[in-house]
Amino acid sequence: MIRVLLVDDHQLVRMGLRALIDREDDMQVVGEADNGAQALIQLRRGRPDVMLLDIRMPGMDGLELLRHLATDAALRAVRVIVVTTFEIDRYVFEALGAGAAGFILKDTAPAELAHAVRVVAAGEALLSPSVTKLLVTTFAQRWSAPTAVDGLDTLTGREREIAAWVATGRSNDEIADALFLSPATVRTHVTRAMAKLNARTRAQLVVLAVRAGLAVTS
Repeated sequence: MIRVLLVDDHQLVRMGLRALIDREDDMQVVGEADNGAQALIQLRRGRPDVMLLDIRMPGMDGLELLRHLATDAALRAVRVIVVTTFEIDRYVFEALGAGAAGFILKDTAPAELAHAVRVVAAGEALLSPSVTKLLVTTFAQRWSAPTAVDGLDTLTGREREIAAWVATGRSNDEIADALFLSPATVRTHVTRAMAKLNARTRAQLVVLAVRAGLAVTS
């Protein structure tokens, strides 16, 4: 059973999300919160697998909550989906950089919401190649020069190369085909790059690679 926490300052939104989640046989809502501080209490009490999180809330907002998760070993395993009324904006980008696994819009179809929860609960990133490319195109221009990324100097040449390919939105299989490697080898390099850069999710690795100015050279 996938345990889900709902965090949004609008009660009607939470009611709608609860109705959609509770209709699925393999999911259950284990708590609700209308700000980040309440969410921290619910996170420790309900131990959810997935959190559906609004970014803009009074008091502790979604970004600050994500930063708390990154520094709390007991909560780092919680997978986070940003639920927003906006498409890709600065807040969504910052949320992905802070460790969110992906995002969906509040008017997402019920089947797509359920699919999103299952995807991130399984440990996958909720970013399609087209969305990843749009992220890179939209926000890479914010850094006219690469910025410091902790752990970047610990990456091997191959790990830097693979991280750059991940930032293009390619899957492991697609990267493997492009570099004449096995998917298992690519997966190993991705995992090691994420560990060295302290990236909780593949989406966060994308953001860090963009900030570091990593680019595919072949």
